[in-house]
Parts: sequence; C-alpha cells; structure tokens
Amino acid sequence: MSQQEIVNFQSAGLRLHGVLSVPDGVKPGEKRAAFLVLHGFGSNSESPTCITPARVLNDFGYVTLRFDMRGCGKSEGEFGRVICLEQVEDTGNALEFLAKHPAVDPERIGVIGSSFGGAVGVYAGGTNPRIAAVVSNGGWGHGERKFRGQHPTPEAWAKFTKMLADGREHRARTGKSLMVPRYDIVPIPNHVKQNLDKQKVGMLAPNSVEMFPAETAQSMFDFRAEEVVGNIAPRPLLLIHAAKDSVTPTEQSVEMFKRAGQPSELHLFSGLDHFLFAEKSTRVWTMMKGWLDSYFSAVRA
Repeated sequence: MSQQEIVNFQSAGLRLHGVLSVPDGVKPGEKRAAFLVLHGFGSNSESPTCITPARVLNDFGYVTLRFDMRGCGKSEGEFGRVICLEQVEDTGNALEFLAKHPAVDPERIGVIGSSFGGAVGVYAGGTNPRIAAVVSNGGWGHGERKFRGQHPTPEAWAKFTKMLADGREHRARTGKSLMVPRYDIVPIPNHVKQNLDKQKVGMLAPNSVEMFPAETAQSMFDFRAEEVVGNIAPRPLLLIHAAKDSVTPTEQSVEMFKRAGQPSELHLFSGLDHFLFAEKSTRVWTMMKGWLDSYFSAVRA
C-alpha cells in the first residue's frame, strides 16, 4: 500500500499533473529510492501501463511519480502535441521536482517507461546524469527503423512517408499542423486490443489522444535513443520486450542492448505482447524484483 498525493510541477512554463506515491512504512526522515513512471504514446498517467508498475514499485518499497507529459492528460500544453525531446525535458523537470520530496533520496531516482515512455526514458538516461537507473519496456531506439517495422509493406511505407511529407508541406503553406489519426502513426493489431479487452484491461487511458499533429510523427521518426544509450553506464539499465512484439519490433531493444554499456540486461518474454505491464504477469515482476535487488535497491545498502 502507499500514500498518494496529487501534485503539480512546472516544465517549460507549463503546469504538469502527477500522482506521487510514498510506500507505507517510510519512517520520518527516511529517504528511499524513487522512480519516475513515464506513459506511452498519447496516453497519460491513468494508463494501466503506468498505474500497475507504480503500484508494484510501491510494494517493493520505492517512491513513485507518474505524471502526464505536456499536452497529455491533465497537464497543460497543446493537447496532442507530443514531441520526443520535449518529453525528455519534462522528464528532467519531473526529476528535479521529485528530488525535493522529503522521502526521496535525490541521488537515487530512476525512470521506468513503456513503449514511447521507454524510448524517452532511455534518451533521458543517456543525456541526464542525474537519472540513476533506467527501465524500458517495449521501447525503441531508432525512429525510422521502428516505423519501417510498423509499416512493413511497400504500400504502407509509401503511405506513411507521404503523411510525413504532407505534414511538412501543410505546415509550410498554412503555418498550421496537419492532424493525423493515432493508428496511422502507430498501428495496433486487432488481436492485441482484443486480448486486453478479454483481460478487462483498457489499452488506453481516459482522455488519451486520438489525433496528433504530423510533427509528432516526424519527431518520432527523427528520435535516436540508441545513439545515447551507451552513456547510461555505469548506471544500471534494464531492457524488457515481448519476444514477439506486435507493435514495436523486438529488434529495437536488442539493438539498444548491443550498444549499451554495463551493467545492462535484456529480457525477452514469450507469451506476452507489447502492453506486457498491463497483462499482470508475475514472471515480469519477479524478474524485475531480482534485478532491482541487485542493482537499484529501494533502501541504501
């Protein structure tokens, strides 16, 4: 169990919304390791892929802050404007906010994220030395290669790249963004949606973004977390991916692992798919508990 508090903090002049949770049993004056919990593409902190890892990490003894990136959920900013490097900036400002909490050890704040949040977490860890540990679930390191895997046929790739070109032309001609549907950017197979529905796990958080400016897709296309993943070492890195991921190609985490320093680990899970943090798998959390105990315990040794 944990004590939850609704919080707000500033990033680039915008008010961001979050939920800060302190595990029961934290004594006055005690400082624990903490995690920023990053949501996925166009989602927010009410997603099962945020709520579940935050709860599990609280049970493991960590303070957590799950929050809405700018333009998402209850945070300020142009709704639906999701830009990778802006989310990296939001993550850094969330860390500065969390570091001031009396129950948090400011030198031991990690990030954990799923999918888009995993990519942002890796990039943030590779560019911000204050991030003490990184856990990426189903993340990606090379935007163009990721999109080629998500739009694999020549026809699908031509449609996707035309959308990017149309977005640039529309912005240059009108000064405004061309809006595009979320599944034209990141397709989600029907069997993944149906599987989560059977488990009564909503794939999308309330108030998720359905339409994005084309600049969102372009920012993702240009994003290269794998180019900075090697900078995370000697801080610990854990990469988690479904062995057969129907959304983000598994090779994305494999390639980041190849480029990572030590200590780093890559765990591929069979029988699970992209939203594995929402699938209530004890295999995932048992593995993570062992990794955390080895590399980033909630309490200083």
